[in-house]
This record gives sequence, structure tokens and C-alpha cells, in this order.
Amino acid sequence: MSDYQQFLNERDKIDYFIQKGYRINGVKEHLNGATVEFLHPKGNVFETLLIGTANARKYFTSLLLKQNHTSS
Repeated sequence: MSDYQQFLNERDKIDYFIQKGYRINGVKEHLNGATVEFLHPKGNVFETLLIGTANARKYFTSLLLKQNHTSS
């Protein structure tokens, strides 16, 4: 799979959780990319994604900044 296709796949997974009402709860950076933890505010449901591409990491970072800006 090309890097671009992998990015699109990871972006779609991130968007799926955001559209379902999940919020980014935590991020752990490691050598394989980043592990992003999502929390659904109703029901305390946690989901985790492994994000490997640099573009997808930039994407969820922009969403995290937007999320933090709107919650202030």
C-alpha cells in the first residue's frame, strides 16, 4: 500500500470516531508512529488507533488543537 493510501485509510478511521462523537483523550508517540486514544463522552467507551504516517499524525494533531480550542 502506498503511503498516500495508508494516510487516507488512517484519516478515514480518525474521521469515523470524530463523527461518532469521540474526542481525542490521549496520544502516545513511539517509534512506529503514535497511538491515539479516543473517548466517547457518553458511556466512557475508549477506542485506540495506531497511526503510522506522518500526514495522519499531522491531521489528528490539527483536530486535537481544534478540539482544545473549542473546549476552552
